[in-house]
Amino acid sequence: MGDKRSDGNLPKVKVENLSKVFGDHPEKAIELLNQGYSKDEILSKTKQTIGVNNANFEVHSQETFVLMGLSGSGKSTLMRCINRLIEPTIGKVLIDGEDILQADKENLREIRRKKLGMVFQRFALFPHKTILDNVGYGLEVQGLELQERRGASQKVLDMVGLKGYEDSYPAQLSGGMQQRVGLARALASDPDILLMDEAFSALDPLIRKEMQDELLSLQAKMNKTIIFVTHDLDEALKIGDRIALMKDGAIVQIGSGEEILTHPANEYVRKFVEDVDISRVLTAEGVMKSPSTTVTTKDGPRLALRRMKELGISSIFVVSRDRKFEGLLTAEDALEAAEAQKDTIKDYITKDIPRVSPGTPLTELIPIIADSKYPVVVISEDGTLQGIIIRGAVLAGMVRKGEDD
Repeated sequence: MGDKRSDGNLPKVKVENLSKVFGDHPEKAIELLNQGYSKDEILSKTKQTIGVNNANFEVHSQETFVLMGLSGSGKSTLMRCINRLIEPTIGKVLIDGEDILQADKENLREIRRKKLGMVFQRFALFPHKTILDNVGYGLEVQGLELQERRGASQKVLDMVGLKGYEDSYPAQLSGGMQQRVGLARALASDPDILLMDEAFSALDPLIRKEMQDELLSLQAKMNKTIIFVTHDLDEALKIGDRIALMKDGAIVQIGSGEEILTHPANEYVRKFVEDVDISRVLTAEGVMKSPSTTVTTKDGPRLALRRMKELGISSIFVVSRDRKFEGLLTAEDALEAAEAQKDTIKDYITKDIPRVSPGTPLTELIPIIADSKYPVVVISEDGTLQGIIIRGAVLAGMVRKGEDD
């Protein structure tokens, strides 16, 4: 599927001052919202229900953005305002800079067909259609010829692991397989943006985990822009690049999973996340330290020994001139090189050092650190040394704000 990045810094989706009021006189509720009244106070005074309260956020191209909250928080209402399955009361929804709230019915239909795909909690499959025809339904509505839509449908069925089930019917498939069909149907038209409303909530825990993994795998290949609604914090932390936590129709905090866990915006957020195992979310990048100093492969052993002596350390990390990680030099090996009158340390470097990427979660780091006599190094995709991790840093990273709490 083609790359559909937004040009420049233009967000793929931008929601501005968006509110939704359910009732016959929304203007009264909007006026009270602007005066700072709560959702419950407005309901009591006006009998109008606040679905979404002045939502503002941006979703970047190829980002997975999660709307999260308890039942009644407004997350699904906000999601459905984005594609106008629910009409907002006030505000803007910009997709690639175009406010779809200003679009007429024909333009809105085109935007939904070409830019927006949606996966629902309930699979919403046609029981009388085969799996292949279910997946191709949207393409059929668009007027594509049979051969073309079946080719596109087969492609996404293969992608979601349902090759061989083309001629089956929904009732013959498990819940997880049916949800894969729903996902394939949303992907068949190759939308820029995928809207997923509690897509995995109806599945058994094991199947749900498999679908989360499947989504992460697909996203690594497709690089779609995804807006995902869930009430499950663990699910949000697993799949979301950023999370918007909602309460009473309002967004109370937006940030990465790590930011929300370590710096909750208020007491509500703090209580919401207090039972989360923080080691599952914190990453190597969040606990790594900059190495106090390094030497290069061109440096001599005496320079290395001098730097180790100045800092009171018994080993030092070695990089190339362009900061690519090469290994570690111990004081003993440096001394041996010096006594052998070597001009460089190149042949004395220990290369068997544990390495992780910046996104490695702490749960994976802990056994690596436990089995290693050396600090763990954090390496970027191009091999550049980003930082080092020592046991103390991991333990410190698992402590929630300590005395500040």
